[in-house]
Amino acid sequence: MTNTRTAAAAVALAATLGLAAASWGVAVRQMSGMDMGVATRLGSFGSFVALWVPMMAAMMLPGAVPAVLRHAHTSGRVRTVLLWVGSYLVVWTLVGVAVYALYRPHGPFAAGVIAIAAGLYEFTRPKRVCRRRCYERVLSGFGFGWCCVGSSIGLMLVLVALGIMSVPWMSVITALVLVQKLLPARAAVDVPLALAIIGLGVLIVVAPSSVPGLTPSM
Repeated sequence: MTNTRTAAAAVALAATLGLAAASWGVAVRQMSGMDMGVATRLGSFGSFVALWVPMMAAMMLPGAVPAVLRHAHTSGRVRTVLLWVGSYLVVWTLVGVAVYALYRPHGPFAAGVIAIAAGLYEFTRPKRVCRRRCYERVLSGFGFGWCCVGSSIGLMLVLVALGIMSVPWMSVITALVLVQKLLPARAAVDVPLALAIIGLGVLIVVAPSSVPGLTPSM
């Protein structure tokens, strides 16, 4: 039984990281030429979802690896792990539907205000609770997905506000999400990060031209 669980964990790890890597390639290729900073338009619903799903797989699966491995060790079955990953991505797809419904091209001032709000969210109790629950036990893919949304939604708002089709911003947010998923909460790390996000928002509000990529180059 132990060998079966070890094999399932190895397959799950390879499949998760392989899917994340492939999704990066797909997302970067699809985003080419689409980044207009805060003025980015999302296009049709179908084309947006076709881009959003690989984006989320690329950004969120690396940070979900510990949870995937916990589930693999518990179930010992590759099929159930794949279903877990699928249900996890369904949650982020639903978030994409909400983003599509609410998103509008906007200006730097709105982007700055959203970034400030996202930084303040890092100090809230919902953020702390959702982040802690990701470490407590083996959750379902849906359960882990919603905890992940609650933990990372502030960072995702920064991406949506500053450049939803920006590969550089996508890379930065992915790195921050990964750090928060793999490391337990530490004030020495989390407080400076939240303050940095707030500072970025303030900078965008008062001096938007100093932040590259907010507006398309002429």
